[in-house]
Amino acid sequence: MVENKVVVEVKAVDSLNDIYLAQILTYLKLSKCKLGLLINFNVALLKNGIKRVANKLKLNSARFAVNIFFTEKNICILTQRGFIR
Repeated sequence: MVENKVVVEVKAVDSLNDIYLAQILTYLKLSKCKLGLLINFNVALLKNGIKRVANKLKLNSARFAVNIFFTEKNICILTQRGFIR
């Protein structure tokens, strides 16, 4: 969980099945978060392995920006308050 706002679930599977979507939705409901990222590292191009999941997200609610950067050794998540490694 990132700043109690975003749940990040990391996988390395052949494809993202419905069971993984159900899993992150459960995490969102239990944590009362509205936004989640499901990331699959078993893809040729990483941007094809990122899925954004929303739980009861209102269209007029304030947006929470999350940017993900990958370095050789770390995954860095940039939020409104700064970097998380």
